[in-house]
Amino acid sequence: MSFSPIQSCLLALLCLAPIACSGAEGHDEEHEIPRKVVLTRPMTKEVVSTQQYVCQIHSRRHIELRALERGYLEKIQVQEGQAVKQGELLFKILPVVYKAKLHADEAELLRAEIELRNTKKLYEGDVVSDQELALAKAERARAKAKVELAAAELAFTEIRAPFDGIIDRQYEQQGSLMEEGDILTTVSDNNVMWVYFNVPEANYLEFKAIEGAVDPDSPQRLTFPEAKIELQLANGEIFGHGAGDSVTVESDFDNETGNILFRADFPNPDGLLRHGQTGTLLIHETLKGAIVIPQRATFEILDKQYVYVVGEDGAVHQRAITISHEMDDIFVVESGLDVTDKIVLDGVRQIHEGDHPVSEFREPEEVLSGMKHHAE
Repeated sequence: MSFSPIQSCLLALLCLAPIACSGAEGHDEEHEIPRKVVLTRPMTKEVVSTQQYVCQIHSRRHIELRALERGYLEKIQVQEGQAVKQGELLFKILPVVYKAKLHADEAELLRAEIELRNTKKLYEGDVVSDQELALAKAERARAKAKVELAAAELAFTEIRAPFDGIIDRQYEQQGSLMEEGDILTTVSDNNVMWVYFNVPEANYLEFKAIEGAVDPDSPQRLTFPEAKIELQLANGEIFGHGAGDSVTVESDFDNETGNILFRADFPNPDGLLRHGQTGTLLIHETLKGAIVIPQRATFEILDKQYVYVVGEDGAVHQRAITISHEMDDIFVVESGLDVTDKIVLDGVRQIHEGDHPVSEFREPEEVLSGMKHHAE
């Protein structure tokens, strides 16, 4: 039988169609081959959890020096930023008026003492009564009090350092007319710095629950036996002196923020820290026997963390877990997993509940060795 050219072309196309369809089916079968996932197990290890708090740095003693009397500022004995010793003369107010007042009161006291001596002699001679003697004694006491007050006022014209410290900005210049109460400068004792930071109520309760943290004799102090407290400065460097393992807790919560103020004390022998600086307080807590997993093994549903756990039948099942601490690349698991469980590490997004994936297993030590918080 002979075919026309058109019929021959149609027949050739019909013969090739099954081959093309067969090739497409083979291509689909290749896509249906499941990818291999990587499994691992949780691991028990010792990790260091770091909590960070923005902090304010204050001098242990930071006070304002003010003029106690009115007068002209006669002398300024110090410079801004200068270290001073306790009792050192800092400022002197012109004392002329106060010296004159003291001399007048001293003369009045002398007159009262002469009057008292004369009255005593008259009393001994029965010339005056005991009431006259009592009045003379009272007059002498009043004059003596006036001398003491004038001496104190004169002493107030010399302003001395109340303790060893650093002088701050000078608010008045030599020759200025000072009124009582005018501020001259501030002085800071920087030997020990008080670092204040706000702690949320949940963290406060966690700290209070640590065994041995609360001292019955000093309930305002909290001690963290397994913790280290450090100060990170604004440039990212860690301050060279630590605060030990204890902090002081203020008495009241802030009703608006729900925070309570903590204070850590840092020695400052080199004088690097100054009043008013800022930084970040770091509390490094050592967690012994913590169950850890890589963060990439988890997924989140409605603010809850889950992992895929491989059952005895080889099927994967999602399981909710509770995270106690979060670090750069690992989670510390509080509940929901045991070290004998097998979990999906890589391929979490490719599988679903009840799947039987092809898998390979990697030891947790190998998995964690490539992370920042590597296996010990």
